[in-house]
Amino acid sequence: MSLRRCLVPTCDMLVGAGPAHLRKTTVMIDACPQSPSTPVSRRRHAVVLGLLALAVGAAACTFELGPRTTAIADEPEPTSQVDATRAINATYPIDATRQDLESYTDLRPDEQAIVDLFENTSPSVVYITTITRRQDIFGRGVNVPQGSGTGFIWDAEGHVVTNFHVVQGASSARVVMHDQTSYIAEFVGGSERHDLAVLRIDAPPDTLQQVRLGDSDRLRVGQNVYAIGNPYGLSATLTTGIVSALNRQIGGLDGSIIEDVIQLDAAINPGNSGGPLLDSRGRLIGITSQIASPSGASVGLGFAVPVNTVRRVVPQLIATGKYTAAQLGILPANQRTNRVVAQRFGVAGVLIVQVVPNSGAARAGLRGTEPDALGDIIVQIDGEAVPTFADLRLILDRYQPGDEVDVTIFRDGDIQDAVVTLR
Repeated sequence: MSLRRCLVPTCDMLVGAGPAHLRKTTVMIDACPQSPSTPVSRRRHAVVLGLLALAVGAAACTFELGPRTTAIADEPEPTSQVDATRAINATYPIDATRQDLESYTDLRPDEQAIVDLFENTSPSVVYITTITRRQDIFGRGVNVPQGSGTGFIWDAEGHVVTNFHVVQGASSARVVMHDQTSYIAEFVGGSERHDLAVLRIDAPPDTLQQVRLGDSDRLRVGQNVYAIGNPYGLSATLTTGIVSALNRQIGGLDGSIIEDVIQLDAAINPGNSGGPLLDSRGRLIGITSQIASPSGASVGLGFAVPVNTVRRVVPQLIATGKYTAAQLGILPANQRTNRVVAQRFGVAGVLIVQVVPNSGAARAGLRGTEPDALGDIIVQIDGEAVPTFADLRLILDRYQPGDEVDVTIFRDGDIQDAVVTLR
C-alpha cells in the first residue's frame, strides 16, 4: 500500500440541486354523472345509491390508516379564512410548534463545542490554487491550472503555511481567504525534507486570523482530532476522527524521513494537503500531508506532520527561505564501515572520520579517525541510541542551531561524555 499526498488536480464541479417539492392534490369525483337523456327514476335511484356510498365512505374514513397517520375527514370544514386559522391554531398551538422547532435547533454540549471550534478556526484556513507555465504547440507560453490544496494563516505579516508538494513546480499561486477574498501569493521558502512551504500574501493585518499553536509532544492515542481543508476543491470542509497512532515515519520529498508523524482516521482526501489538524481546543497539532490508500481516496489512514516540527522549520523558512539542519560538525563513516566497527568492538554507533574545524564537535574535543588511531564512535545523543547515521540525522532534526546536546562516545575502550553546541 503506497502513501499518497493529498493534492487534488484543479477541476470545476457542480453540486446537485435540492430535493423536489411535495404537492397535495385534491381530485373531485362526480359520484352521480347524468346526461339530459337520463330518466327521472334512474336519477333518483342513482342519488340514493350515491348517498349510501357517501355514508359508507364517511364511516370508513374514521379508521386509522397507520400507526402514525390518522385520516382527517372527520374534521369540520372551516367556513371562512378566520375559521380556518382558528382550526389550525386549535389543532397545532403556536407555542407548541415553536417549542418543537427550538428542540430541533438545540445542540448537545459536545456538538456545540465542535460547531464553535469550526466557526472560530475556519477563518484561519485558506484555499490554495496553483498555476504552471507551459508552452503550447506554437511555442507560446500559457498558464495551466496545476492543482489545489489547503493552507493556514501563520502570522499577521501575511505568511501562509502549507505542504511543499502543494506548490512544488508551480509558477504562481493564489490564496483564497475564508471570505472569498483572493490574493496572488509570493513564495517565501520551502523544505522538501519536511514537506513544508511558506507563502506570503499582501492582505490587511486585521483580516488575518492566525491559527493557535498546540504541542504535538503531549498528544495521546485516542484523543479527538479535527481536520479542515478543501477536499476535491470543496472549501471549508470539516472532518473528525481520533489520533490512531504516534511516532510514525513517512518519506519526505527529498527521500529523507519525516519522524514523529501523527496517524489519524479522520477522512483526508486529495485537496486536504497543507490543512490544519486541530485538537479539541482548536489548537494546531499537525499539518495533514499524506494518506495510505490503494484507491487514492481516504480509507482512514491519514498522516500529519507534527506541529513541533512546524514550529522549528517555519521560522527558518521565513527568515532565510530555506531550512538548515542543526549540525554536530563531523564527517561520518559509511554504513558498511559502521557495521564492521560494531562487530569488531561490540558497540553500535557512528564512527567519526573527520571533525570540521571550528565546529561544535571540534570545540567539544571530539576526535576523527587517523591513520594509526580510530576516531570516536558516537553511541548516544541526549541519552538516545544512534546505531546509524540516519538515526543521528533524525535526532538532530529535533534541534536548532545553538542548542546544546550531550554526546556519548566510545573512545579507546571507554565510554565518555561531551557537550556539543550545534551549529
